[in-house]
Amino acid sequence: MMTTADGVVGSGPAPQPTGKVKAFLRLVMIEHSVFALPFAYIAALTAMFQVDRSVHWTELLLVTVAMVGLRTFAMACNRIIDREIDARNPRTAGRELVTGAVSVRSAWSGALVALVAFLGAAALLNPLCLALAPVAVVPMVVYPYGKRFTDFPHAILALAQAMGPVGAWIAVTGAWSWDAVILGLAVGVWIGGFDLIFACQDVRADRAHGVKSVPARFGIPAALHGARAAHVVTTALLVRYALATDAGVFFWAGLVIVTAAFLYEHTIVRPHDLSRLNRAFFTVNGFIGIALFVCALLDLLVRGLNV
Repeated sequence: MMTTADGVVGSGPAPQPTGKVKAFLRLVMIEHSVFALPFAYIAALTAMFQVDRSVHWTELLLVTVAMVGLRTFAMACNRIIDREIDARNPRTAGRELVTGAVSVRSAWSGALVALVAFLGAAALLNPLCLALAPVAVVPMVVYPYGKRFTDFPHAILALAQAMGPVGAWIAVTGAWSWDAVILGLAVGVWIGGFDLIFACQDVRADRAHGVKSVPARFGIPAALHGARAAHVVTTALLVRYALATDAGVFFWAGLVIVTAAFLYEHTIVRPHDLSRLNRAFFTVNGFIGIALFVCALLDLLVRGLNV
C-alpha cells in the first residue's frame, strides 16, 4: 500500500520519476506546442532576415525554450486551477490531476521549473525580453479564472497567445515591432476562434456548473459564427502582415492553404453535429501552423535567408 501526495491510498509500487515526468507531460499536453511554436518561428526568422539575413541558432533555441516553458507553465496552472471543474465534467474527469496520476504538488513543481526555464531564456536573450517576461506571465494565470467571471474567456486566451510572435521578434531584435504585433494579433484571434469551437462540446456541463463561455451563454450556433468571424479576421491580419514584411510568393501560397484549411474546418463542425470537432481542433489547426511555417521558411530562404 502507498499514499500519494494528495493523500489517496492505493496499491502497487511507487511510481518512478520517469513515469511522473511522462504523466506531467500528458497533463500539459506538451505536443500542443505545435499550435504556437510555428508562428514564433515565423516572427523570429523574419526578424533575423531583416536584421542580417542569417539564422542565429542560439537565439532560435532560446526562443523555443521560452515558448515551451511559458506554455507549459500556463497549461499546468490551468489544470491546477480548474481541477475541481474538470472533475465535474465527464469529458475532463480523466485528467491526471483529477485521477491522481499527477499530484498537485508535482504539478506545481513542474510549473515552477517551466517558469524558471522561461525566465532564464528571456534573461539570456536581451534586457527587454527579461523586462517584459512578467507581463507575459499575467494572462497565463488569469485565463483559467476567466471562465468564472466573464462569458468571454476566449479573449483572454487570445491575448495570451498573441504575445508569442511579439516576444519572438523582440528576442531577436531587442526592440518593439508593429509587424510582430500584426502577426501576434493574427495568432491570438485564430486561437481564440478555435477555442470557441472547442468550448462547444462542454456546453451542457458548463451550464450545469456555472462555467462561463460564449457557447454556454449564447449557444453553439452563435459560437460557431463567432469562430468563423475570428478566422476571417485572422486571414485579413495575415494578409496585412504579408504586405508589411514584403512577403514573397511562397508566403502567399501558404495563406491560400490556410484559407482552404479554415474553410474545411468550418464545414466539418456544425451546431447539431460536433462529431468531427476533434479533427477540426487538433488536426486542422495543427496543420495550419505547420503549413504556414513551412511556406514562410521557404519564402525567406528563396529571398536570401542564410542558414
